Amino acid sequence: MAGTTTAERGGRQRESSGPPPVRGLRRRHLRLIIILTVALVFLGSGTFWLLYGSDLARVERVSVSGTRVLTPGQVREVADVPLGEPLAMVDTGAIATRLRREVPRIDTVDVIRSWPHEIRLEITERTPVLLMEKGGEFIEIDAESVRYATVSKAPRGVPRLELTVRRSGATAASLRRFGEARLVREAVRVVREVPDSVARVTRSVNVRTHDDISLKLTDGREVVWGSAEKGAAKARTLTALLKVAPDARHFDVSVPTAPASSGG
Repeated sequence: MAGTTTAERGGRQRESSGPPPVRGLRRRHLRLIIILTVALVFLGSGTFWLLYGSDLARVERVSVSGTRVLTPGQVREVADVPLGEPLAMVDTGAIATRLRREVPRIDTVDVIRSWPHEIRLEITERTPVLLMEKGGEFIEIDAESVRYATVSKAPRGVPRLELTVRRSGATAASLRRFGEARLVREAVRVVREVPDSVARVTRSVNVRTHDDISLKLTDGREVVWGSAEKGAAKARTLTALLKVAPDARHFDVSVPTAPASSGG
């Protein structure tokens, strides 16, 4: 130790001066984290102000698309979208629920924020597949058996549902067992399975019991369908029967493996 020179001691001092490299790196990382945190706070504050505090993203317009029977004005009135509110605060779920609850004709609705100033209401209306006449008016029934509207004028091309269920005898037993709602659902099932070419010319669907359903066509021809079971097979059989017996007036596909036609 006594032989250590002054130059050696100076060199060691120079080597040990200043913070270790790892400590300096940590300090630089800490400064970077602080800078990024401050930037994110300012960015978040600006975004919050833009969405909730400024006039740059408030509801100014409500557009409606997809309506057929309903008018856009009717939809807007029920939707009751709060004009002037920040777009980010609009409760789109509550608007959709209100429309479906108060307007049964609406099947689906999408409430969409369209930045920066618009709410879009995209509507799908129910489509009638059957009509029930009652008191001179017509109850519309869709493909899910929902009775959703009563209209004074029958829509064109929609067949009538004739429930000719007697209040006594075998048909009365069917009514007691299944109920009117079930018989309506059976009729809807039949309509959904009927070939398109037949559906277009179907004037009425007559339901006597759950397994005695028939179709009246616009030209007077009749199709005995039977129950709603095996609908796809009955549809294929009816299509083939119409081709081989185009002049027949009466078709029976209640047993699809043993169809029959007559008249002509």
